[in-house]
Amino acid sequence: METHYYTVDINWKNDRKGILCSPELNKEKGICIEVATPPEFPKGIPGIWSPEHLFIAAVSGCLMTTFLAIAENSTLEFTSFNCSAKGKLELLEGKLQISEILLKPNVFITNESFRNKALRIVKKAENACLIAHSIKSVISMEVGVHVNPVLIESE
Repeated sequence: METHYYTVDINWKNDRKGILCSPELNKEKGICIEVATPPEFPKGIPGIWSPEHLFIAAVSGCLMTTFLAIAENSTLEFTSFNCSAKGKLELLEGKLQISEILLKPNVFITNESFRNKALRIVKKAENACLIAHSIKSVISMEVGVHVNPVLIESE
């Protein structure tokens, strides 16, 4: 695989807040994210994405997109995927860091016979996630696989 680069620009807006954009994403859509110091820190601002939230979101988003690619290549029949994630910020060796991330992915399948395959694919996705490979946080998972039969609508 060739080398890829991803570019982001952040510009201070006011207080402890800025606007995060990517020229690769903003050419036509103008998609940007407001980013601020989280409220747990001095002068932090509630209700706005923080670098800490974005860090946890990167791990969770990588798990999902990797799962989707592997599931497609494995022809797994599933109806839904979601994942909640929680990161632990703590002071270690005199430095603040996200030391742990707990991922709780849920896969919804239509038939019990797909359960083991779904579990294997989530584990493969965990092992293949490039963001997880790029950080030192300890990542753990609590995987849920649920049977959710497709509802047939009557006429």
